[in-house]
Amino acid sequence: MEYTYKPHGVCSRKITFDLDKGTVTNVRFEGGCSGNTQGVARLIEGMNAEEAIRRLQGIRCGFKPTSCPDQLATALRKAVAEANGKTTVVRET
Repeated sequence: MEYTYKPHGVCSRKITFDLDKGTVTNVRFEGGCSGNTQGVARLIEGMNAEEAIRRLQGIRCGFKPTSCPDQLATALRKAVAEANGKTTVVRET
C-alpha cells in the first residue's frame, strides 16, 4: 500500500513509500538534499520497516531537532501502526 507523509521541520516537502507485509519499497522524497534523500531511499529499499525505523529515528540535521531520515522513521511508524489497525499519537517536530 502506498503512503504519503508531509514532513515537519525539514527541507523535504513530501515523502511517499510503499509498505508491503512490513517491507519498505519505492521511497521517494520531494525536496530536501537530493543526494542524501536518494541515498537514504536506496539504502532502506527492501528493508523491514521496524529495522528502518530503528536505524533512522533520532538522526538530526545540524541544529534541527529532526532530519529527513528521522521524518521518514516517523512516517514509517505511522504506516506500520495503520497497517496493524492501530491508531498512534506520534510527536511531530
